[in-house]
Amino acid sequence: MPSFDEVLKEAGEFGRFQKRVFFLLSQTGITFSSLFASVVFLGRAPGNFWCRIPGAAELSERCGWTLEEERNFTVLPLLLGNESVTGQCERLDVTWDASGSCSSPLGRRGNGSAGSPPLAPCHQHWVYEQPRASIVSEYDLVCGNAWMLDLSQAILNLGFLAGAFILGYAADRYGRILIYLLSCLGVGICGIIVAFSPNFTVFLIFRFLQGMFGKGTWMTCYVIVTEIVGSDQRMVGIVIQIFFTLGMIILPGIAYLIPTWQGIQLAISLPNFLFLLYYWVVPESPRWLLTRKKGEKALKIMRRIAKHNGKFLSPHYSEITISNEEVSNPSFLDLVRTPQMRRNTLILMYAWFTSALIYQGLVMRLGIIGGNLYLDFFISGAVELPSAFLILVTMDRIGRRLPFAMGNIVASVACLITAFLPEDIPWLKTTVATLGRLSITIAFEVVYLVNSELYPTTLRNFGVSLCSSLCDLGGIIAPFLLFRLAAIWLELPLVIFSILAAVCGLLVLLLPETKGISLPETVEDVEQL
Repeated sequence: MPSFDEVLKEAGEFGRFQKRVFFLLSQTGITFSSLFASVVFLGRAPGNFWCRIPGAAELSERCGWTLEEERNFTVLPLLLGNESVTGQCERLDVTWDASGSCSSPLGRRGNGSAGSPPLAPCHQHWVYEQPRASIVSEYDLVCGNAWMLDLSQAILNLGFLAGAFILGYAADRYGRILIYLLSCLGVGICGIIVAFSPNFTVFLIFRFLQGMFGKGTWMTCYVIVTEIVGSDQRMVGIVIQIFFTLGMIILPGIAYLIPTWQGIQLAISLPNFLFLLYYWVVPESPRWLLTRKKGEKALKIMRRIAKHNGKFLSPHYSEITISNEEVSNPSFLDLVRTPQMRRNTLILMYAWFTSALIYQGLVMRLGIIGGNLYLDFFISGAVELPSAFLILVTMDRIGRRLPFAMGNIVASVACLITAFLPEDIPWLKTTVATLGRLSITIAFEVVYLVNSELYPTTLRNFGVSLCSSLCDLGGIIAPFLLFRLAAIWLELPLVIFSILAAVCGLLVLLLPETKGISLPETVEDVEQL
């Protein structure tokens, strides 16, 4: 009985069939990255807004005022009385007389009398010049509610984390392609509900679910692609990241052409329904079928792959063996029981956490620094494209460890320099920040590959799943870290990012080099690296 790897070599390790499946499934990266970074455009600043005084709506309707006229009556007296306020988060503590004069609407004051007008904090009744432009104006995520925008992105990442565990387990138990298709359906349905959510609570619930299903699509498509190619094609995991970057490049164009947040949400969600057509063209992973003792189905798929690749499998094959079985019920203790495994696990967990936090922080930072958001986002996305090519060129020449470390070190230096560059040379500030984005992207993509190469076959799936869960934890923390620290000093998040990346760059130098080394089969193999 031949092994699966022997049959795959005979059928073609990366022939026409695998290339077609790879191209089709890679499109998932475009929709997933759009979901991943969508908060930059869904939550963009709403433009001018102000707090409406009680009774203003009724009087404005009776007098036939325009919004500009109502704003003049509302905000101008506030500015004349106190130049340090804006009228956005506070209002005059007065009540408008709905039956009063249209030319002099200010009625009795809520407290105090003569002198400077008293102020009251604004808790509701904001008026926006662009009321449907973003979720900020849709759900009043301003002033004291501004932290809720951070929460919306943290909830999405919490969904990613839940998806990694729940749908990762389901894909191992029920099949890769079934969970992929169900996840695509879930992303599409939840995306539509998010777009028409009647309130912020419903928005958060279905954004969490969309994140969970979104992680299911990205994770299972990645697994299917890597499981149907030969062991010599490890770099296919790096190439698939290019499609993630393409999504980052396309997203600002979608946001530029569609003026409302609901339209943007639908544009990044509806394409997932098209992926349901893959039911007829993408087969189940033969490797997974073998682990579930379904050798006949696996062999049938392998004959189909061979036929499309112009190869021919021996008719004498009646069964395929799989050489390595997974450990039943692996636990975290299995990853830290021996010295080398313990060191690798802790460093990789920190690397995943740091890479995700910095990468997502730099992406979301584009939404708060001013400038042309669409152009800046496009450029920062386009600069990620060279990262995959740099990895492909350098990995097999100088190894994994040096690019991994240099990606973090260069990102650290770039973030620190950007934080202290003066605002009057924006081109230099943008250039250095872009270099930091490129560098952390390299580090983020390398950790995918290194993680799988540093665990034995018996613990590889569990080890990668556990370590990469720190990626989603970093994503949960990133919006709070960015927006809250930026409120103190706009560049303070960059200083924190610099420190985290520098530590990571030094730590990964302690990892063993895996260039040109066969994947470890046992824990003993890892200990000898």
